[in-house]
Amino acid sequence: RRDKISKVKTAALKGSPQRRGVCTRVYTTTPRKPNSALRKVARVKLTSQVEVTAYIPGEGHNLQEHSMVLVRGGRVKDLPGVRYKIIRGSLDTQGVKN
Repeated sequence: RRDKISKVKTAALKGSPQRRGVCTRVYTTTPRKPNSALRKVARVKLTSQVEVTAYIPGEGHNLQEHSMVLVRGGRVKDLPGVRYKIIRGSLDTQGVKN
């Protein structure tokens, strides 16, 4: 009996811990019920030629189209289809202002 092959949850990273990418669109979406907010997300084209939706954590950001970002795995539970997060304080992304 063959073992089941477990599916990778962050396939676009191609086994890397992080991947660099370029923002193609920065926008806000609304979360699933029962939550209510405007969550900041970005469409990112990675160096692995895959386009993914990544969450921008923290309050306030400086991202716009053509910004270079570093993307890590980690989903946002109340945003369907968002399985990656942008790393603050690396490349064109500024850290969170305190």
